[in-house]
Amino acid sequence: MVDPSVYVRFPLTSGPLAGDAAMLVWTTTPWTLVSNVAVAAHPEVTYVVATDGNERLVVAEPLLAKSLGEGWEATGERFTGAEMERWTYQRPFELIPVDGAHFVVNAGYVTTEDGSGLVHQAPAFGADDLATCRGYGLPMVNPVLADGTFEPDLPLVGGQFFKKADETLVADLAARGRLFRHVPYEHSYPHCWRCHTALLYYAQPSWYVRTTAVKDAMLRENERTNWFPETVKHGRFGDWLTNNIDWALSRNRYWGTPLPIWRCEEGHLSCVGSLAELSELTGRDLSDLDPHRPTSTRSPSPAPAAAGRPSGCPR
Repeated sequence: MVDPSVYVRFPLTSGPLAGDAAMLVWTTTPWTLVSNVAVAAHPEVTYVVATDGNERLVVAEPLLAKSLGEGWEATGERFTGAEMERWTYQRPFELIPVDGAHFVVNAGYVTTEDGSGLVHQAPAFGADDLATCRGYGLPMVNPVLADGTFEPDLPLVGGQFFKKADETLVADLAARGRLFRHVPYEHSYPHCWRCHTALLYYAQPSWYVRTTAVKDAMLRENERTNWFPETVKHGRFGDWLTNNIDWALSRNRYWGTPLPIWRCEEGHLSCVGSLAELSELTGRDLSDLDPHRPTSTRSPSPAPAAAGRPSGCPR
């Protein structure tokens, strides 16, 4: 798939280069720039200020020539990613109100193989972005609905399919002088095997089992276990334990896992053990309820009115 690969100017608003230079940030997903909350720099990479005589841009030193092209020279001003941490900048789009964001963060996964060495962060649409931004207490910003379109009342791209919005957003960046370079970028991208529509990586709320809390104990017990065949111990099972992350067990599909968690209006959480118990707590017969479905296929009689709390809240 060919996507628009864009290099975008992010003017700095604090630090020694405030008002004097812009960071050059590369992305192949311009539609996620609407949800930008940070820019990631590798703490140990050296970043330089380069100029063509007219403007000053910050890029990773090993990527100066590749990202900027001919006619650019380093000025001698150098900063490590660690020194740039917390520098603030002007975000590429002001379409959504976002507080407490838009500064440089440090992340070890930033490379100097492609782009500019500065990585745009949109935590709702990337696992690395999410982990990094959570560590800095940054907000989750997601203006894209479950059908892949932007919220209808959003300026500029409201109602547009997320991939279609690339064209509009790139044109707007160019019109405002924020686009440095636009280069078509061919890469693999997941599509639905039925309708061939581009798929969307989308963070959603979920219930987790905190398996990372017992990771060390599981690794220790694995060492004490006699495996047949022996290769499983440090192979398939050992690798799974070593790379263990918290286990997401909730789903929002018909065939997903029904979680019997009752949350009342005061925030109490109660785990319901059976349909009989659920019927008792709600005050209506739910014995033929299918808990796999997000809504029931029948219309039971209304539950008795409750004062203050939902009927049957054990708190």
